[in-house]
Amino acid sequence: MDLSTLGPFLVGVITSGLVLGFVYAIIALGYTMVYGVLQLINFAHSEVFVTGAVVGFEIFRVLEPSPMNGYLKLLIALIAAMVASGMLNVIIERLAYRPLRNAPRLVPLITAIGVSLILQDVIRIIEGFQGRFDLTYKLPPAFNTNFCGADSSCEALGTALTKVGISLQIKEVIVVAVSLLSLALLNYLVNSTKLGRAIRAVAQDRVTAGLMGIDSNRIIALTFLIGGALGGISGVLFGMKFGTINAYSGFDPGIIAFTAAVLGGIGSIPGAVLGGLVLGVIQNLIGVTNVLGSILNIANLQAIDASYQRIGAFLVLVLILIFKPTGLLGRSNTEKV
Repeated sequence: MDLSTLGPFLVGVITSGLVLGFVYAIIALGYTMVYGVLQLINFAHSEVFVTGAVVGFEIFRVLEPSPMNGYLKLLIALIAAMVASGMLNVIIERLAYRPLRNAPRLVPLITAIGVSLILQDVIRIIEGFQGRFDLTYKLPPAFNTNFCGADSSCEALGTALTKVGISLQIKEVIVVAVSLLSLALLNYLVNSTKLGRAIRAVAQDRVTAGLMGIDSNRIIALTFLIGGALGGISGVLFGMKFGTINAYSGFDPGIIAFTAAVLGGIGSIPGAVLGGLVLGVIQNLIGVTNVLGSILNIANLQAIDASYQRIGAFLVLVLILIFKPTGLLGRSNTEKV
């Protein structure tokens, strides 16, 4: 590879990073929804996300022999994952968080970590009983083909995209499309519906919202349901993109998605999306730094490989928070006395 191919190479890396960033963004929204209402970091969300991924795997596995359309299989997998992860999140809120709502903040935080560890082992045991640990997604064959490939009706578009360095598989286009649709629906729900107004009211002042006739417990439960459903969607998208998951697959993307939520401004929906996209691109760029070092003939860069991706993501977070503690799109909370 030489300098003439550097431009298309970087475009491809950034494009792939944006696809990854959309997955992080959907996971980050689960953290943001809960934090916005309860100011609680739901560390069990990473396992809620894995639950969605496991449910998606099981749906694709069961439906693999079926002649059913691949997109219909995907729709069934997404709906099943949303229901399973959403209900799991509601159960977690009811059993683990609601009794501790008036406790010191450290108590529910530790509880969240404990729930996360319990769910990891539960998922491992359930899949272990069936002799499985690493679960490989059995996607419809068409999902693994190139977007606008040689046998498609948009071959000319595919050729043009390839020339500038963009090469996507159908499953990656699906990841972006489902993510954008989910973000649009969530934005509409929060900003343009009665439920959204109730969620924002409870997030702003739970006591006053109660005096206005809003059932805070019900709204909080619905918020956990929505956050869990988003976790289910992101679990299926993650499984589709990376192909293999296990009971512990939620740790890394969960931590990075939480970082994305903080980076964009914890509690901010646009901030969670922006943070996810930024971290996705940064991770991909760091992952190919050694390749860039070879192209540019810089020996020091050649020593940096994908193992430094997590370090780079957290370094960016630290730098952002030093200069803007509320995150990229976050706003400081002021209290009047």
